[in-house]
Amino acid sequence: MAPSLSPLRSHHVAVIGAGAAGLVAARELRREGHSVVVFERQKQVGGTWIYTDHVEPDPLSVDPTRPVVHSSVYATLRTNLPRECMGYIDFPFVARSGGDQRRFPSHGEVLAYLQEFAKEFKIEEVIRFETAVERVAPATEGGSGKWRVESTETEKRVRRDEVYDAVVVCNGHYIEPRLAEIPGISSWPGKEMHSHNYRTPEPFKDQVVVLIGNSASAVDISRDIAGHAKEVHVAGRSNPADTYIKQPGYINLWMHSMIERVNKDGSVVFQNGQTILVDVIMHCTGYKYHFPFLETNGSVTVDDNRVGPLYKHVFPPELAPWLSFIGIPWQVVPFPLFELQSKWIAGVLSGRIMLPSKDDMMEDIKSLYATLEAQGIQKRYTHRMGIAQFEYNDWVATQCGCPGTEEWRKEMYLTTGVRKRTTPETYRDEWEDHHLISQASQDFSLYTH
Repeated sequence: MAPSLSPLRSHHVAVIGAGAAGLVAARELRREGHSVVVFERQKQVGGTWIYTDHVEPDPLSVDPTRPVVHSSVYATLRTNLPRECMGYIDFPFVARSGGDQRRFPSHGEVLAYLQEFAKEFKIEEVIRFETAVERVAPATEGGSGKWRVESTETEKRVRRDEVYDAVVVCNGHYIEPRLAEIPGISSWPGKEMHSHNYRTPEPFKDQVVVLIGNSASAVDISRDIAGHAKEVHVAGRSNPADTYIKQPGYINLWMHSMIERVNKDGSVVFQNGQTILVDVIMHCTGYKYHFPFLETNGSVTVDDNRVGPLYKHVFPPELAPWLSFIGIPWQVVPFPLFELQSKWIAGVLSGRIMLPSKDDMMEDIKSLYATLEAQGIQKRYTHRMGIAQFEYNDWVATQCGCPGTEEWRKEMYLTTGVRKRTTPETYRDEWEDHHLISQASQDFSLYTH
C-alpha cells in the first residue's frame, strides 16, 4: 500500500481510566500528536493495582445500588508473572532501590512502577482525577465520528458535557464479579462472598471455607486462608468429577470437583460425593466486562462476556476508529499488549495506519466466532488468549511497523506457566531461566530509566 501523502491528523481524544492501559494509551496518543484528556475516578493512577482495605458492603457485589470499590487486590498479592516479562516494552520493570526487590513483587511495587511511568512521561498533566464518566455517546445521529462525554468531578461537584473526536475505553475488567450458579444456594444459611471483596485471611479464623474457581486467585487465596481457617476446600469446574485431593504440604487444604448442591442445614455436597458443613463460600470466579457509561445504540454489546463485535478485540467496525477498547484480552502479559494496542489506535487515528473496510472487519470477526464455535469454545472465552497472544501481538506490531514480542519474553511467559502449574507454592521464589533474565537485561540496557 503506497504511503498516504496527506499530513497526519491530530485529534482530541478522551481516554477512560488511568490504570496500566489508560496510561500507555495517553502516552502513545500524545507521541502521535493527538491531544488527550484522561478521566480517572480515583485520586491517583494505577487502576486495579491500588490496594485499599475497603470492601463493598454487599460481599457478593450484586446490589446495583452498592458503593463500588474499584480494586480487587488483596494484601498478600504478588504478581504471577516475573517483572522482566511484565513491564512495558520501552520502560523496563526493574527493581528500584528501597523497593520490593523480588522477581515476582507485591502489588505495591507494580503500583510504584505505574506511578513512575506516569511521572516519566508527564501523563498526570492530562489526567482529571476523581472524575467519574457518566455517559459516553455519539455526539450526533448519523455518526460523524464525534463523541459526547459527560463527567462529574466528585469533590467539586463539577459536571462537564464535552465533545471529543475519539474515545478510548480503558476502564479495566476486574470490578463487576461473575458468580457461580449453585443449586440450593437461596436457602443455604452460610456466608457467600466474591474474591473481589477478599483482603486478609484473619476473618476466616477457625472457619470452614469453600472457594470456587481454578484461577490464580483461587490458588493463591486458598493458601493465604489455610494458615487461619479450620479447613479450606477448593471446588473447580474443570476438575474431574471424582477429584478429592489433599494438598501436599498442608494439613487443612483439599481440592474437589465442582459443588453439586448446597443444603439448608449448611452442608455443601461436591460431585465427588463428599459432604461438608461449611461457614463461607467464596466465588473466585472472575469478572464481567462492564461499560455502564457507554451508549452505542446496540453497536457494541456484552453477551456472555463476549464484547462485540470488535475487530481484533479493539475496534467496533460500525464506530471505528472513533471508539476503541484497550485491554479486553485476558490470560495475557497485559502491559506490553496494552502498549501495542495503544500504538495501533494512535496510528489509525492519525491516518498513518489504515483499517480495513467496515465489511472486511465484520468478516474477520465472523470468521473468529466461527472458528471458536467449531473448536467448541464457549462465548465467554472469546477474549481469552493464552499462547495465541504472541501471534496477536506480532500482528498488531506489524500494523504499527514496530518489533513484535521479544523471544525471551515469550519463553519466560511459557516457562513460568509450566512452573506455576507444577510447583504453585514455590514458582515465585525458585526459577532456572537465568539465561532469559540476562537476555532481558541486555534489551533493557537500551532503555535504562
